[in-house]
Amino acid sequence: MFSNFFKTFEIVTPTEPLPGSQATFNLFLKIMIQFLEFISNHLVLASMWVVTLVAIFFYHKRTSASSVAPQEAVMLINRKNAVVVDVRDRKEFDSGHIVDSLNIPLSKLKQRLNELIKHKQKPLIVVCKIGQHSGEAAKVLQDAGHGQVVRLSGGLSEWKAQSLP
Repeated sequence: MFSNFFKTFEIVTPTEPLPGSQATFNLFLKIMIQFLEFISNHLVLASMWVVTLVAIFFYHKRTSASSVAPQEAVMLINRKNAVVVDVRDRKEFDSGHIVDSLNIPLSKLKQRLNELIKHKQKPLIVVCKIGQHSGEAAKVLQDAGHGQVVRLSGGLSEWKAQSLP
């Protein structure tokens, strides 16, 4: 399909060395020709790859909340009295946690939403170990009617890496 189109491009094969930019361009052109030729020969496979990437993107967009860096979280806690909700298991929570944070494990979050009713007007910062599960918890809290819910970027490991209490 694209073979005839790309044959119109002349790939220079000089007898003497090319300057760096021309050699790089030739290499890039060869790779792009091979890539487009592969796509044209394997259209179903390439389409499935694109559909998978789009599905992953929309899944993450739908299930995650906005994130804040540890320094921004400190500002929210100090200036807006944000409440920190730690969604790790009790054992992990007891091994170390952010001061004054509430421990509500992710597996029990939906059953224990009533504990957060008194904090509905305050911002909530959702924390997990590395930031992997906090997006799901934040979405549950948003669906429960909490206004400003954010997740801690990098989780508690990033918090500890910045030597915060």
